[in-house]
Amino acid sequence: MPNVLLIGGRGNIGSGLRTYLPKFDPTYQITSVDLPGAQDKATAPNAQSNFVDLDICAHPSQLNDLMQGHDLVVYLARKSPHEEMNQMTDLVFETLLKQNSVPMVVGSSSVHAVDGAYSVDEGILSTLSERRFNDIPQMPERILSTIPAHPTNPYGQQKTHVEEWAQRLAKKGHGAIAARWGGINAQNKMTTERGYFALWCHQEDAAQFVDACYTSYKNATLRSGAHYFVVSDNTYNIFDIEIPRKEIGYNPIHNSEVFYE
Repeated sequence: MPNVLLIGGRGNIGSGLRTYLPKFDPTYQITSVDLPGAQDKATAPNAQSNFVDLDICAHPSQLNDLMQGHDLVVYLARKSPHEEMNQMTDLVFETLLKQNSVPMVVGSSSVHAVDGAYSVDEGILSTLSERRFNDIPQMPERILSTIPAHPTNPYGQQKTHVEEWAQRLAKKGHGAIAARWGGINAQNKMTTERGYFALWCHQEDAAQFVDACYTSYKNATLRSGAHYFVVSDNTYNIFDIEIPRKEIGYNPIHNSEVFYE
């Protein structure tokens, strides 16, 4: 029975993992650690609810105790300002390395880690973002998952820091993946954010991604240290999902175009 620790499990992504991971493997034993009083964004009544209220930055020894015996850690928590977020990331990954048996980790990056590599405000991607598909002579090539991080702001730099830690763990022989999450919300709805339909991700697909990572890890086929975009199988994706489909068997089933039918 895989023991899973979600650091930040009450949020948009974590609430989906608590809801949908058991669909892919009913033996998942999930514990969520969050700040005391954190809002639970789960909407499904059957979402796993084994909670630990803990400020991990204030009590690092308790995080170490909590992490013991887990097979998979999914790091989702956020903190501000920028420096404190990176300090929390250092704490989580350093605590992972202290474990007698280092668990696999999926660390939260974001599509915004590569904001410097493209723009939805100019050229063909601007036209795409406005859904003027008839004005596009040919769909642009999708941005490959293998592209290095190109952060343009402190948020992107925080996510780059997570990716660097994942690569560091991989070099030490441990299982680590950086998930470049797309647009995920607790209601699995469309938003008015410019171009959101091109990077939307359903919570179920996010859970399937985590399960695919862990299954590949157990099968000794995981390319540890990799970063993958995690978006649904949207008709107008701008981010590549063929690489994670091929490498870990990620097979998303949702499509944002359902909101436009």
